[in-house]
Amino acid sequence: MADEIDSLKKQLNAQQDKLNDESRDKLVKQIETKQKSFERATQDAQEDFQNQQQEIGGKILNKMAPIIQKYVTENGYGLLLDTSQAWPRGPVILSGPAMDITQPIVEAYNVQSGVPAPAAGSTPAKPVRPTTTKPAAPASTPPKK
Repeated sequence: MADEIDSLKKQLNAQQDKLNDESRDKLVKQIETKQKSFERATQDAQEDFQNQQQEIGGKILNKMAPIIQKYVTENGYGLLLDTSQAWPRGPVILSGPAMDITQPIVEAYNVQSGVPAPAAGSTPAKPVRPTTTKPAAPASTPPKK
């Protein structure tokens, strides 16, 4: 649609002096109509994407929540914050890698699910059941408040 709109705009610019008022107005109206349609389609697609993203995130959280709860409890954390949105969009101003427990949580999930994560850049032909191991402890213990 964007290409079609651009093409119409180029046509209008190239032929503007040659078109009579009626033809020029008709072409302008056509461009405006297509532009509105394009903007609506773009907005609809963005809303669909956000809805799907929230739905998928919810499903993942439902599977991960018990594992996260267990990890947090076993490792003495009193508070767990989502740092995926950097400040000022998110509430966390600063977070260091020593406080990021994402990798141990993912590893604990992989162990519990029985399906190993694929190696970087490869796709396993057949899933292999991993041996059960305890997730690694955090690099440093956060201060208790």
